[in-house]
Amino acid sequence: MELKITVTSQELVKPSSRNLNHLPCHHLSFLDQLAPPIFMPFLFFYHNKTNLSDKERSDHIKSSLSEILNLFYPLAGRIKNPGDVVVCNDVGVSFVEAKADCNMSQILVNPNPNELNKFLPFKFHEASDVPLRVQVTFFECGGLALGVGLSHKLCDAFSGLIFIKSWAAFARGDTNEIITPSFDLAKMFPSCDMENLNMATGITKENVVTKRFVFLKSSVESLRERFSGNKKIRATRVEALSVFIWSRFMASTNQDDKTGKIYTLIHPVNLRRQADPYIPDNMFGNIMRFSVTVPKTIINKHDEEKSSLVEQMREEIRKIDSVYVKKLQKDNRGHLEFLRKQSSGFVNGEIVSFSFTSLCKFPVYEADFGWGKPFWVASARMSYKNLVAFIDTKEGNGIEAWINLDQKDMSRFEADEELLRYVSSNPSVIGSAS
Repeated sequence: MELKITVTSQELVKPSSRNLNHLPCHHLSFLDQLAPPIFMPFLFFYHNKTNLSDKERSDHIKSSLSEILNLFYPLAGRIKNPGDVVVCNDVGVSFVEAKADCNMSQILVNPNPNELNKFLPFKFHEASDVPLRVQVTFFECGGLALGVGLSHKLCDAFSGLIFIKSWAAFARGDTNEIITPSFDLAKMFPSCDMENLNMATGITKENVVTKRFVFLKSSVESLRERFSGNKKIRATRVEALSVFIWSRFMASTNQDDKTGKIYTLIHPVNLRRQADPYIPDNMFGNIMRFSVTVPKTIINKHDEEKSSLVEQMREEIRKIDSVYVKKLQKDNRGHLEFLRKQSSGFVNGEIVSFSFTSLCKFPVYEADFGWGKPFWVASARMSYKNLVAFIDTKEGNGIEAWINLDQKDMSRFEADEELLRYVSSNPSVIGSAS
């Protein structure tokens, strides 16, 4: 079915208290400057467990948003060009109300990742000066979808979910769960001259298809067992799925090492626990960098090679330690030069990157705004080729992999027999959460 969404209203939600003594500007850190100019999509689906009308629920979301913006005040401001400062002028958050021409079950029984963007009030690749956009969409059955887009220039997924968690806590009256953020990251990682480094490299608007593949617990554990290298190591869930998905992509698209191209696997690494001393969890911003693994061999059929790649990935992640963090803080020129070379290689077709991002073990299913936890948390189509987003299934036993590939690559990838042994391709959300 073709999903039709009708926008019924648009407005700006401002902080409830306009005279707080917050700073007039929020300076972005060096790490914020390195973030791509995109919106991070968060999409929550809720059954109607109240007797409240659509208007009453919308007003409840808006009023709680207005209150929590007093703490997260930069989100109500505007990003100043060229993008290293947020003017904290309390202009407000873009808030959209909409109606869907169907019941929520019609979406959940056969979710189409390429249609889900209609529940989000932005285009992934068209980040503007607005830090936060919200859309509430009501279904004919009374269920609702809450779409949240946070500008990656201000924060990573960890900080973004702290904001959503605090907003939901305020909405349901649980003030003990509200986290007071700190906006001092630029003091730890001062901004610098980016010297025309293009952080939009890799974003593409055409021919990207998104598919949702679900790995049940049994499949995840089986892959962990396969890639644990004769028990020398124990592959994590994300490590095992990363290697498996990448190897099936390489096999199904007939990639080999005769092309002379450099293949890389990229994983985000949270710097909060790598720093010495630790960076507190309430520090708001982009507090992460990426590990880059260049496989020593192009994987064919041997599980031994896959377990070796798990070890390689783990070794690259270990390199992002307290010494790495201090170097970023004191002298970032070397890191900028590395990024410049990566960007150049990607643009010239010399480097083929496959990126992974994970919300596994993040509290995405804790976003209770007063009418229960979400029935389903979804991703969306992203304008990056060769990008995989992992999200825990609702029960936390399995993993949903949202895979973004070139259209031709996807048609070959999703038909791969080895892949299909381990996944369910876009199963119904209803009755398949485990």
